[in-house]
Amino acid sequence: MALPDTIQHQDFLLTLDTSKLPFVKDVLPGVDICPLFLDPENGQWVIRALFHPGVTLPKHFHTGTVQFYTLAGCWYYLEYPEQKQTAGCYLYEPGGSIHTFHTPEDNTEVTDGFMVVQGANINFDADGNYLNTMDAGWIEQIVVAAAKAQGLGMPRYIKPIAGAGFSDEN
Repeated sequence: MALPDTIQHQDFLLTLDTSKLPFVKDVLPGVDICPLFLDPENGQWVIRALFHPGVTLPKHFHTGTVQFYTLAGCWYYLEYPEQKQTAGCYLYEPGGSIHTFHTPEDNTEVTDGFMVVQGANINFDADGNYLNTMDAGWIEQIVVAAAKAQGLGMPRYIKPIAGAGFSDEN
């Protein structure tokens, strides 16, 4: 079999070094985010997030899959307290799952995680009432607004635009 013709030539690799990118602080209370890939059109978001001790996110329903790799710290779902996720843990969540993310108050370090999300999180309050929908477009809006408010300017992340490129090259 012969090597196929190039479909899309790249003059450079679309790569980000998270050790050199700033985290946008408190995008959600106690959650700092480094966006990596945000595609509102196709409903995919890839982020690195720092979760400070004692963070509990709203209970949420996943419309798509999630892959979460824990780099440091500890977290678990309130519904599964015996299944703590620590450094080196990889978690796959099927679409349709419902749970509540939590970092223990007694964590001695910030929990650092990398996630690939398809679809949206439909968030609910403690009584089961709808709060909001968190998808790639919503993440993009709140991260950009928080970054600008913190004087960071436009955060750099990969965004499919006219092929693919970076968010700060529009």
